[in-house]
Amino acid sequence: MKRSVLHRVLLFVLVALLSGAAHAADPQDDILREIGVDEKLGAQVPLDLPFTDASGKAVRLGDYLRDGPVILTLNYYTCPMLCPLTFRGLAATMAEVKDLSPSKDYRIVTVSIDPAEIPEIVRAKANESHALVPGLMDPDSRWPFLYGSAESIRRVTEAVGYRYRKVGTGFAHPSAQIVLSPGGKVSRYLYGFQIPPRDFKLALLEAADGKIGETSAENVILLYCFHYDPVGRKYSLVAMNVMKLAGAVTLALLGGLLAVLWVRHGRGVAPGEKGE
Repeated sequence: MKRSVLHRVLLFVLVALLSGAAHAADPQDDILREIGVDEKLGAQVPLDLPFTDASGKAVRLGDYLRDGPVILTLNYYTCPMLCPLTFRGLAATMAEVKDLSPSKDYRIVTVSIDPAEIPEIVRAKANESHALVPGLMDPDSRWPFLYGSAESIRRVTEAVGYRYRKVGTGFAHPSAQIVLSPGGKVSRYLYGFQIPPRDFKLALLEAADGKIGETSAENVILLYCFHYDPVGRKYSLVAMNVMKLAGAVTLALLGGLLAVLWVRHGRGVAPGEKGE
């Protein structure tokens, strides 16, 4: 009898503790669980989605995804902290990658996740961000700031696996940039508001299959020597590939040396004659 009563008391205490813990849970934890990125490598971004650019012109997302790789950023233009840091970080990284130009080699395309954007704020944010990239030609085309309907936003964010949540008057969202190949397929995800210049360049070269920039041979070597580490979320040097490349170069040099020696000395001995 006493044991039965004790069991009931312990059960009551356990239920009370669990109930108290549930009530004490931080609501921020629920928000953090809802936001994030579900990587969808190879997924096609819908090209027909209608948006409006900073000049007020109606455009399609596919207008910017046909002639080179794209860094797609998903932000909102009244964001007080994370989005401005993202734009400044992108501009700083772009400035360090001097052999690839946003004016001709790739685009940045920014899409707002807020369907209630105000055109004047979009224009101001575009001007402010373009000023961070001196010399950017045709900025509204090379780094467009787009806004659109909830449906267009939903389709693009779902296509790339980008999860966010409205909180009060703002949005909780991850810091991630999506690299798209020409034609709009997801090639790579880059995380953080300050992307290392090497990762930025390699992701663009990978998306374009090395076919951008002035030094295509160097691009092929870079892609051969580095691979993307999904755990560390960065590009790392592949020692085996470097050794293979070094071996191939060594063999080529030896072959060239032997050819030179043969030309200089082998042809100097007439048929049937012996050298001294």
